[in-house]
Amino acid sequence: MIEISHLTKKYGSRVAVDDLNLTVEPGKIYGFLGPNGAGKSTTMNLITGYLGATEGSVKINGFDILAQPEEAKRCIGYLPEQPPLYLEMTVLEYLRFAAELKKLKKEEQKAQVAKVMEQTKIQEVQNRLIRSLSKGYRQRVGLAQAILGDPEVILLDEPTVGLDPKQIIEIRNLMKELGKQHTVILSSHILSEISAVCDHIFIISHGKLVASDSAAQLVRRLSGKPEITLKIKGNEEEIRDVLEANLGMEGYRFEKEDEAETGNENPKIRQVTVELTEEGLQEQLFFAFADARLPILEMRKDEKSLEDVFLSLTQETGGDA
Repeated sequence: MIEISHLTKKYGSRVAVDDLNLTVEPGKIYGFLGPNGAGKSTTMNLITGYLGATEGSVKINGFDILAQPEEAKRCIGYLPEQPPLYLEMTVLEYLRFAAELKKLKKEEQKAQVAKVMEQTKIQEVQNRLIRSLSKGYRQRVGLAQAILGDPEVILLDEPTVGLDPKQIIEIRNLMKELGKQHTVILSSHILSEISAVCDHIFIISHGKLVASDSAAQLVRRLSGKPEITLKIKGNEEEIRDVLEANLGMEGYRFEKEDEAETGNENPKIRQVTVELTEEGLQEQLFFAFADARLPILEMRKDEKSLEDVFLSLTQETGGDA
């Protein structure tokens, strides 16, 4: 659906997008994830043809965005970070105006406008001036113009910025619904939003693509060896004896030491992290420490989150875009 090849955008000596290559397949929700200044919005503007690339190309459904702009743009619905709204128009007037701009057939305009108002749930405010609407409703109106004409690709740049929690949930649900019929590309620096909505994630840092996969696969691929952390009531020598003599383990480390809540005269609570080298190891640890009468007070599996992956990837690249 979208093919980006060696895409580069420079502003003087500053490189905002740096030799970007990626492919977007139809029927999925994609996330552009990156810190502020990573090049997400610039990439969106290059895809839509709002900006011209310094080098490289963007093809939408086979049409080059610069060489065949009209054909390519017919395939795109775009909601920029600041929705392009005319505040003195009513919602209905604005959507009819947007339908004219998109050159929808006269006989289809009324039905199309009614359809997108229903999809975005703005029928009740269709006769109100846009200036009188809340930010949440303005975002919905912006989404409605983006999906007018049933474009194959919908680009959403930071669609939930400035919304309250209820409005964020509503917009996320709407994006999921749109993803059933369109290819959706969502740009955001909010990790929870990307992981909640997107099927596939592109992580961009300083204008470069640093990762491309599903959230689960990114976490799994970059997590390294899985570990479990135990809080055990006992002294270090006893714990070492169970781990090494009873279980033959070497891959462990002691983390920190706390006094037992029941008083200083009792054994201390030791925290130890163990490499999860085989299936069923948690059960072996439980029974081994139970036999040694060393209570396990807590056992948890330590797994990296998307946030850990994001910070690792974006901090490695350095610089500013």
